[in-house]
Amino acid sequence: MPSSPLSPLPPLVEPAPSIPDDERARAARQIRLPEIGDAGQRRLFNAKVCVIGAGGLGSPVLLYLASAGVGTIGIVDDDVVDASNLQRQVIFGSADIGRAKSTAAAERVRALSPHTDVIEHRLRLTPANAADLFAPYDLVIDGSDSFDTRYAVADACADLGVPLVWGSVLRFDAQATVFWSAPPTGTPTTLRDVFPAPPPAGEVPNCAEAGVLGALCGQLGGILVTEAVKLICGAGEPLLRRMLVLDALGSRIDEIPLAPPDTGPQIGRVSVDDAEALSTATILDVRGGHEVAAGALPGARHVPLDDVLADAESIPVGDVTVVYCQIGPRSRAAAHALAAAHQNADIRTLVGGYAAWSASINR
Repeated sequence: MPSSPLSPLPPLVEPAPSIPDDERARAARQIRLPEIGDAGQRRLFNAKVCVIGAGGLGSPVLLYLASAGVGTIGIVDDDVVDASNLQRQVIFGSADIGRAKSTAAAERVRALSPHTDVIEHRLRLTPANAADLFAPYDLVIDGSDSFDTRYAVADACADLGVPLVWGSVLRFDAQATVFWSAPPTGTPTTLRDVFPAPPPAGEVPNCAEAGVLGALCGQLGGILVTEAVKLICGAGEPLLRRMLVLDALGSRIDEIPLAPPDTGPQIGRVSVDDAEALSTATILDVRGGHEVAAGALPGARHVPLDDVLADAESIPVGDVTVVYCQIGPRSRAAAHALAAAHQNADIRTLVGGYAAWSASINR
């Protein structure tokens, strides 16, 4: 169910006094867009964006930020290029294998956008260094692939009031949103408002374990940069308080409303390893029909998310009801709707969704 449109936000960045003539020529097609124009291009030139990770998401993000004419780009990555990266990390070539990702990526960005100031942060981001690292930047884009890093990034951005453009990709599924603890208008929303704590270690598979479609990384990376450009220029409706869920196999994109912080019932969670809880609960699968056809939890009842959001009161629930989707965001939206409609029911979500359950039975 689409959320109501937001009022346009003011531009995040003041415009630079001018841009070089060759930069103006390079960005001519973008300047023609009335939502960007000359002032927007100068805002991009004046913007400072920090990108976490130069991997599957970071690669297209860095390339499109550079091509958009962002003036300062920080790259945070302490890894080196491996042959297995080249399937999706399109900023690198075979000659880069063994090189530091931050260095190889910085060279590519500079070659694409000579006026961009590229800052390499070859380090592992932690809760201890994140806030100091982000302080000089206007916006952060998180392309990391570990929960420890994601929460360190999100907590630091929340403390600083810096907008966080957030994306996640696994197998054929991806999510994108914008978290911001201090938006100029509207309700603040942070990662912990949506996912209060990371799942226990090992419960949700990573890309190395479950795999990932390389082209989907590029698709999601483009969406993340589009959100960054909109915020910097004050154009369009940003992904605040809503999440896009991309299903590459079904060629579908859903929009999930994100519950405001500190509102609505508390939703419990069930681990894929909690066989007793799963065997006695009512299990609801809120994915699309094509996803269910590819596999589902035993005994699960299929109720598409749109049906839940349209009329949660009509959906029968049990003493304990466990809701799941492919990874997590859709089940959380469904669980909130069900809990609000059935106030005495115990509604929970399955940590990591079907992807985690499928990985657990194949261990």
